[in-house]
Amino acid sequence: MAYKQRGNPFNKIKDTPIYRKNLEDGVLGKANDDGTIDIDKSVKPGSPIEKKIIKHEGQHVKDMNSGKLSYTDDNVVWSGKKYPRKNGMIKYKGKWHKEGDDNLPWEREAKRKE
Repeated sequence: MAYKQRGNPFNKIKDTPIYRKNLEDGVLGKANDDGTIDIDKSVKPGSPIEKKIIKHEGQHVKDMNSGKLSYTDDNVVWSGKKYPRKNGMIKYKGKWHKEGDDNLPWEREAKRKE
């Protein structure tokens, strides 16, 4: 019997390529718009923090694959609404927030998946 793939295979965290890199200070994980995840080399493979990072960043990858989330150097787009992005900050509801701030709706979504 043949195996039939159901749904988008890249919507599964286990199919998401993960790379270990030296990331910016204070950044342990990063979801990329090419469907990959970067994890800082300081994070121990298989550790609880690594698993948490993979779940969090994996949600961002799923949101990007579905079209709910996208970004450029100048903007983040969440659910069709564009938010300015500049120097590590994102303007949301008239106030500038540091990237990764829990007040940003795409971060709240990912935080729930941890």
